[in-house]
Amino acid sequence: MAEADKHHFQQFVNAGQPVGEVIAVNSFLVSIKGLQPVNVHALVSFDDGSKGFVQHVLEDRVLVLHLGSARIRVGSLAVVQQTELMSRVGKDFVGRVVSVNGEPLDGKGAIAPDSTWPIFNSAPPLFERQMLDRQLETGVTIIDALFPVVRGQRMALLGDSKSGKSTLTTQIAINQKNTDQVVIYVLIAKRRSDVDMLITRLTDNGALDHSIIIVSTIFDSLVASYLAPYVGCAMGEYLWQSVGQDSVVIYDDLTAHAHAYREIALLSGTSPGRDSYPGDMFHAHSSLLERAGRLKKNGKCLTAIPIVMADSGDITAYLPTNVMSITDGQWILDMQVFRDGLRPAISAGLSVTRVGSRGHNDRQKRQNSVILQALTAYSTAKEFSHFGTELSSASQMDIVRGQKLQLLLSQILGETYSPTAQQLMLDIILDNNLVGAVDIAKLKSTTGEVAATVKDENSYEPALANLKAQLTGGAK
Repeated sequence: MAEADKHHFQQFVNAGQPVGEVIAVNSFLVSIKGLQPVNVHALVSFDDGSKGFVQHVLEDRVLVLHLGSARIRVGSLAVVQQTELMSRVGKDFVGRVVSVNGEPLDGKGAIAPDSTWPIFNSAPPLFERQMLDRQLETGVTIIDALFPVVRGQRMALLGDSKSGKSTLTTQIAINQKNTDQVVIYVLIAKRRSDVDMLITRLTDNGALDHSIIIVSTIFDSLVASYLAPYVGCAMGEYLWQSVGQDSVVIYDDLTAHAHAYREIALLSGTSPGRDSYPGDMFHAHSSLLERAGRLKKNGKCLTAIPIVMADSGDITAYLPTNVMSITDGQWILDMQVFRDGLRPAISAGLSVTRVGSRGHNDRQKRQNSVILQALTAYSTAKEFSHFGTELSSASQMDIVRGQKLQLLLSQILGETYSPTAQQLMLDIILDNNLVGAVDIAKLKSTTGEVAATVKDENSYEPALANLKAQLTGGAK
């Protein structure tokens, strides 16, 4: 052990902090006798200079999760360093890729933290919160128009493997370069190829400068995967509460986090419950997601978007139902919709938002209702068309409008639209006189320039008339 580590360890001992002896070691799980009194999540320093934190306090011993890479020896000494586990936080982390302990992984040099923040912080109480009312712009038309999210909301994203979950959240992260928000993207137990892909996508689309990427890979310890979402939330909370910065935290994904926590719990001897998860699995995720919201003191918001795996599309499984009951709505990706070619493959029948419509203006609310009706009519007419019967003119119009909507709502990665552009395009599609003749590719390429001319409500209708004229070849 280095002399500095010995000195620090001795300082804590001399200060009268509780000291204990390691009596058993099981990989990263360390049993210590004599460390009481101590509370859960307290930071522990070992005599070799490594750290750990208290996971369980039992009658005769304390179970500590070791954060170091070197194996702890039985007989080693440990001392309580702090009463809670802290993470380094600061504005300089924005634009960087870091590990769970805050070390840079992007080769851009050291990061000077502004402060520290509790990793397992408590959620703000209700009397410190404010009602949510401002839409979070995702740039994805099917989301912003049908299942919007407002700043401060907790919105779950569920879907089967390879249904486009990470692609959708990357799309949302990319669009925040056009807003005043910072994105904290937490990668939990990911492959290195997944990490590289996310960094490349954000860099190529100019969004990395507005993001913090926190990485734990499958090669890191289970402890790192368990801590990753809490560290990401701590960094977002600091920007939200101390700096006054609206932030979005994306947890990719909480299924991997739950698996890591289950393994830690089983090794700790915790009694397994449903699907072998520990009894406090719900609390582990609810205590994390409830930290999002809007503060009354500064009006700023922290938005949480957790990703959850729904194997074979089963959203009734343990983890999906857990997270859906915690959040304020969910986007559900459907593999059948995916195979039909819609990107993102959001199920219009299963997805729901419980708060997001508060951020809609009157026009968006009207469009929302009409679009859902149009999609339902399209689905019905398409089913009837399979029987080979002759369809009525109304049903034929339903099919034409539905096909145009499907083309409009499909967006590739990096293709984003402002709320005004989305409203203009949807008004064009919902116009019975235009829907059959409009070219979707031309509509998408033309609308952005027209939308830029809309400065207020009074300028919307002239802009819509201008767009119609361009699409029909009329004079501007």
